[in-house]
Amino acid sequence: MSDLLKNFKELNKTDTHLAGGKGASLGEMTQAGIPVPPGFVVTAKAFDRFTLETDLAQEIEAQLDKVNYEDVNSVDNASRTIGDLIHDAKFPEDLKTEILAEFKKLDVEFVAVRSSATAEDSSTASWAGELESYLNTDENHLLGNVKKCWASLFTPRAIVYRMEKGMRQIKVSVAVVVQAMIQSDISGICFTVHPVTQDKNQMIIEAGFGLGEAIVSGQITPDSYVIHKDDYQIIDINIASQERKIVRDTEGGNHWVEVEPADREKQKLTGEQIVELAKICNEIEKHYGFPCDIEWAMTQKLQKWEFYIVQSRPITTL
Repeated sequence: MSDLLKNFKELNKTDTHLAGGKGASLGEMTQAGIPVPPGFVVTAKAFDRFTLETDLAQEIEAQLDKVNYEDVNSVDNASRTIGDLIHDAKFPEDLKTEILAEFKKLDVEFVAVRSSATAEDSSTASWAGELESYLNTDENHLLGNVKKCWASLFTPRAIVYRMEKGMRQIKVSVAVVVQAMIQSDISGICFTVHPVTQDKNQMIIEAGFGLGEAIVSGQITPDSYVIHKDDYQIIDINIASQERKIVRDTEGGNHWVEVEPADREKQKLTGEQIVELAKICNEIEKHYGFPCDIEWAMTQKLQKWEFYIVQSRPITTL
């Protein structure tokens, strides 16, 4: 593969400059044998080449130089203008060909397309939530969503954030993660250290029906389970009622649906599943050597279930 695209298998945690925080972490976990859905990264070099070839690099700088950070409209205008410039610019032919060839190799109908800033998730500046993700992307929308991820480096929030963190003059680029989409029946988050009590011997798993975006964006209240890390004893189970969930649209994209009335009060994960997931998350923490904030997904067919890890990053709040 060229420098413009990298398979997860070719990446590790030292590749943040190329693959961004998310991409480097997914590569690192893939190499460590953690169950990560397969995928590849359109590297920061691809974005940089795109902006140079299309003469966008100077135009973007010119727009950012004009921003008056005290004025919301000024920030919005710059963001909109840069977004339009990226959207209208021609996609480099060789890059287009390479991306579509790698997509075909994944042999899936849908992928998750996620921005991964090269300044992402460092301990001083967490870009989490600043950049965009596009779930359930099909082949027809793939290149458009890669461009949208590039443009998300210049959302109003991201422009202001970079200024506030004193990163206006630092080169920030963006990579794009393209990953086989897991149509999760249940998904959620795990903090490998209890985020409230900061007890290092306990981890918390949060779980909800449907795709994980509902929990990550705070739109539903998930179940929460507290597990002891030494013997995987489940210390506490808190079941939350869930009336709606996010699932894939038949045309691609996502929408909200009602949870079946009979399932609304149900515990999302069984004891056995909680322990299995806790072991995977503990393994990730041991591998990295620091407390992790992990996003996971589970698919279930009859009595067989499979867990997948879709992201891991340091817990920034401890």
